[in-house]
Amino acid sequence: MRVAICEYGAGNIRSVQIAFKRLGAELVDSVYDADLAVLPGVGSARSAMDGLHTRGHDIALRARFVANRPILGICLGLQLALEETEEDGGVTGLGLLPGRAVRLQEGRVPRMGWADVDGRGVFYFAHSYAAETPCATAWSEGVVAEARFGSFFGCQFHPEKSGELGAHYLEEALASLSLV
Repeated sequence: MRVAICEYGAGNIRSVQIAFKRLGAELVDSVYDADLAVLPGVGSARSAMDGLHTRGHDIALRARFVANRPILGICLGLQLALEETEEDGGVTGLGLLPGRAVRLQEGRVPRMGWADVDGRGVFYFAHSYAAETPCATAWSEGVVAEARFGSFFGCQFHPEKSGELGAHYLEEALASLSLV
């Protein structure tokens, strides 16, 4: 399986690379041509979108989506796939799925630590913004934990930092490529 991890000048690229290598994925540079494109997440929305635009990844991701080619968004990657985010005074997202990212108003902010995802197990979260989308497929403590739309699927948690359950989540993502 060929996986391209979108570099945008920040983020948790190294830990995501290691997680996919452990699963036997071949890491490639071409975001469009890979079997799976991964939009990782750590950083600010504006600088991430600027980095994606500078490298042409925004165009490649939109083209992949239109061609029904799989894209996985992790944490900020899920938020960037939305139409917009409140972060950094408002930033236009990639528009791969409907909705927007809003600042968390309740509980601990930033929301960091381990939390259950719909009884599937406990995953690691680190975020101050969360998706509001009709495409939510899983929740954690009242926050969207996963969303899917077309060939895009994203998680608010960090599977690459979530131990065995996270590795299993990424393994399922790779296994599902033949279903998209």
